[in-house]
Amino acid sequence: RKRQIKVGSSISHILVSLKTRNFRLYFTGMCVSLVGTWMQQIAMSWLVYELTGSVLLLATITFVAQIPILIATPFMSVFVDRFDRHKILLFTQSLSALQALLLAWLTLSGQVQVWHLIALSLFIGLINALDNPTRQAFYPSLVPKENLSNAIALNSAVINGSRLFGPAIGGVLIGLVGEGLCFLLNGISYLGVIIALLAMQLPAHKTKSEKQHIWHDLQKGFHYVSRHIPIRTLLMLMSVISFFGLPLMTFLPAYVKDILNGDSQLLGILLSCIGIGSFSAAIYLAARKSVIGLAKVIMFAALILGVTLLLLSFIDIPWLAAVVCIPAGFSIIITVASINTLLQTLSDEDKRGRVMGYLAMTFTGIAPVGSMMLGFIEKYTGLPLIILLSGIACILAGSIFEYYRPRIIRHVHSSERK
Repeated sequence: RKRQIKVGSSISHILVSLKTRNFRLYFTGMCVSLVGTWMQQIAMSWLVYELTGSVLLLATITFVAQIPILIATPFMSVFVDRFDRHKILLFTQSLSALQALLLAWLTLSGQVQVWHLIALSLFIGLINALDNPTRQAFYPSLVPKENLSNAIALNSAVINGSRLFGPAIGGVLIGLVGEGLCFLLNGISYLGVIIALLAMQLPAHKTKSEKQHIWHDLQKGFHYVSRHIPIRTLLMLMSVISFFGLPLMTFLPAYVKDILNGDSQLLGILLSCIGIGSFSAAIYLAARKSVIGLAKVIMFAALILGVTLLLLSFIDIPWLAAVVCIPAGFSIIITVASINTLLQTLSDEDKRGRVMGYLAMTFTGIAPVGSMMLGFIEKYTGLPLIILLSGIACILAGSIFEYYRPRIIRHVHSSERK
């Protein structure tokens, strides 16, 4: 009987953040916008390949869109701690809509060229360098502290849910109406978030009484992150997972074709299995009621990711690879979302924007560098060995994290008592 009550309580907790009006507005707007974002990504890739037939240019577009997050985010995140995060989000979402509408206009008018796509990819990368840390630092303004973990998990759920549906919708629309309309629909979809932000009722933003030089704030943020051992440890683990774990998504087409001897249909099955694991992880985290114990969850997730990569390096049977992809997707989202939650919990409010900036760097910025470097090495070693080494790196990172876990636990308990 007690177990039934506990299970029922966990299930009811999954949507607890949606009881808060501001988060409910934000969540609804994101549901609309993210489907459009994934539609645009698949339409952009298809258009680039249609115009050039070049795999290198496909990789270049992705690299150009993500590398600004690695380079510019530390500078951008200073503004997240200086100015009203609500207004920054209105600004970045409006610019993102403009980028999509420019893409739509160029494509629908027949004027689009490859350099347009590269330039606009760089533009959205710079926008995201400011938007990503702002969105992460904005969550504590939307929900009570005890629901922060749930809000981040629900956000992961909607991101992974949109990853399942957005590309599929985009793929159908490309065949029916072309890439231009996909870009146009994405531009319109940003209205969901913009309207939600305008409808929120938030307390007045408290401006800093003293305005230091930006370089001073940048140094202060770096010193805070580097000297705060739990935060530094979490970011270092995220860096390893991004460099060695996330490139799995980049190498999956080659894995399917060269090792499994499969086609695009098999690739879709493996991606869906990763999506099932990712979505399940987000629901699991949403059902948790406290950040206590998350450090242990992160450690096990890093080890599971390493083991799944080790297994994939030896597997050449399609159905077995599909099965292993489910825990791979599960462990990636568990690690990323849990690290995000603990960083939010451990960070001081006046430095949260800069900490979230470093998280964006390690999560989004390092992944394309890892893909490029591992892809270069793969020419000389072969893909199975690269996947094997990546698995070993994730297991080592999880083991080192276990050594520092007691310190993280002490800081988490201290933050919970505040």
